[in-house]
Amino acid sequence: MNAPAVTRRQFVLVAAAVGGALVLGVTARRLRRRGVAAANAPPASGALNAFVRIEPSGRITVVMPKVEMGQGTYTSLPMLIAEELEVALDALTVEAAPPNPQVYGFVPDPSADEGLKYDQSTGTSLSIIQCWTPLREAGAAARLMLIQAAAQRWRVPVASCRAENGTVIHAPSGRRLGYGALAAAAAALPVPASPALKPPKEFRLIGRPTTRLDGPQKVDGSARFGIDVRPAQAKVAVIAISPVVGGRVAGSADDAALAVRGVRQVVNEGDLVAVVADHTWAAMQGMKALAPQWEDGANGAVQQAQLIAALESAVREPGALALAKGKPAAAAAHAATHVEAIYHQPFLAHATMEPMNCTVDWRAGECEIWTGTQAPDRAVDKLAELGLKPEQITLHNQLIGGGFGRRLEVDGVVLAARVARHVQGPVQVLWSREEDVRHDRYRPYYVDRLSAALDAHGRPLAWHHTIAGAGLWALYYGEGTVKNGVDADAVTSAVDLAYPLENMEVRFVRRDPQGVPTGWWRGVGATRSVFAVESFVDELAVAAQQDPVSYRRALLKEPRMLAVLELAADRAGWGTALPAGSGRGVSLQFAFGSYLAQVAEVSMDAHGHPRVGRVVCAMDCGQVVNPDGVRAQLEGGVTFGLTAALANEITIANGRVQQGNYDDYPPLRIGEAPKVEVHLVTSAESPGGVGETGTACVSAALCNAIYAASGKRVRTLPVSRGLRA
Repeated sequence: MNAPAVTRRQFVLVAAAVGGALVLGVTARRLRRRGVAAANAPPASGALNAFVRIEPSGRITVVMPKVEMGQGTYTSLPMLIAEELEVALDALTVEAAPPNPQVYGFVPDPSADEGLKYDQSTGTSLSIIQCWTPLREAGAAARLMLIQAAAQRWRVPVASCRAENGTVIHAPSGRRLGYGALAAAAAALPVPASPALKPPKEFRLIGRPTTRLDGPQKVDGSARFGIDVRPAQAKVAVIAISPVVGGRVAGSADDAALAVRGVRQVVNEGDLVAVVADHTWAAMQGMKALAPQWEDGANGAVQQAQLIAALESAVREPGALALAKGKPAAAAAHAATHVEAIYHQPFLAHATMEPMNCTVDWRAGECEIWTGTQAPDRAVDKLAELGLKPEQITLHNQLIGGGFGRRLEVDGVVLAARVARHVQGPVQVLWSREEDVRHDRYRPYYVDRLSAALDAHGRPLAWHHTIAGAGLWALYYGEGTVKNGVDADAVTSAVDLAYPLENMEVRFVRRDPQGVPTGWWRGVGATRSVFAVESFVDELAVAAQQDPVSYRRALLKEPRMLAVLELAADRAGWGTALPAGSGRGVSLQFAFGSYLAQVAEVSMDAHGHPRVGRVVCAMDCGQVVNPDGVRAQLEGGVTFGLTAALANEITIANGRVQQGNYDDYPPLRIGEAPKVEVHLVTSAESPGGVGETGTACVSAALCNAIYAASGKRVRTLPVSRGLRA
């Protein structure tokens, strides 16, 4: 179809015979939750975002537009295709998409919609949201074409044929043909532009608990992550990066490093050095012998206290207006009570199980890369800084051992390429755990100031919220995407409260920290906002002398939010007695298109330290694709969020990150992990996101439970610091 024939709510599908195979792609209706301009869309005829390939042998391959980093996309997304294609899930072979955002990308979901291009990133819990319709369309179109090809061969009406388990069956005669035998003929047929999709009542895969396709390989160790890739004759390089941003190498013992058996060369790029060797141990010992010395530069004087003081001052500035609703100043004049609180949230590292790594073969006129990245197109774009053109780069994306936003940044790929251009043949560039933690792109430090004016019944008459911190949207997508000084990420879940207040104002003051690189962290802006907002709502309930659940119930109007609150409270036994020194805390969240309520149950030990025994989650994420996957993501998200909220923080001294490994940036141990209960609301609404929801919601539930158990209000994270404040 030509582009002019396609409306904004239609799909363009293209089929072609390649070696007798049916190759099918779809152009998706792009996500425009906040009105991304139609002018941003590329020509429909050139924008395919997913492929289904059926070969004469019957092999079915699906090319995934999203990456797998533990969240289950290599199971849930193939389920969408298999459902409509009428094949078993295990009949599909999954391939990672190559870098090509015009084919596999989507427009991000911004508040500021100018200057944005398609990107191929996996993040912000958008995988199911963005792929829900296009991947089902791909499967449905292929099925219809295969049925039509069979009907033509048998010279029977199309309506007399059906697809079932990878075959087309002619019901009256019982004749059947496998998809492989029909692939070439189907490829020659016109593609249905808007194939009808199954109604939910006919789903046989979607909505059913489904075992992860990649589970067995990850259990037995055969799954291949980026760090497992080592081409024949590849060398290994261990790198050391300046401990201070902007610093340079001042000296190194090159001869001592080269004297280590197996070390082949030392690469000095000014802000980093690498020891290249035959194997990992030799490279590590070579780096130890190299003992690089550093010249700090201008950021060597940066201190944690200065960064925090700047934010504490900024949060009292007027800032940029993100939301103005009603007349908060006039409403506040009639208040019976005023409440104000300031909340601090620290720098956080991602600390993924798989440290940063990238294997590069830099050859004359071309570059081949093996890595795990959440943004393959961004990696290719950034390599232009080294003089490479996209057509010179081949990137093989691998399974990722934890992303959490860290691998949205591609600094690891660029640094590896900088090293590899000095090395003959392929080289695997590895970061030690310490390099990984000390050269992360940290979740920014934020300070939130909230105030509310309450009427005689304790209900909010007016609400003011000022946020001070980094502008991640601008840092990632460019300054041109920011409107009126408001960073879309920073005000997420602050401008769109779950509570329909009549008079409110939200402002943002941007302060990018000197010498501290920042980036997105699991839960993105919602993590920051929900902690501050839900902690403050709890404080309002206390000021009103009301039960926290009852107080929230009275403020809510959205039926779906009310339903998850009631479900979580009921399953948690809200209001029932607990032992002395224990308490429950509640937190609500509308983010990523999903509704979530959490109740945390906490007990305080004799030393005043909290232990989380139980977290109850009630979620309405619309139509569930894989209930097992949703439960796993909530369980993992809660654990990840509690890890950070209880004890994690990155601190800066003399421009240097002070933490370096799991001993001083500790994960939650299995003996400390709570029981996580997940209760899902049955819904036929469009799917929402899940992967980051548990992380974003849990810190407020935790701190509200600590208050209920101890009477101590935690306004500074982590809790280990906040309880001392």
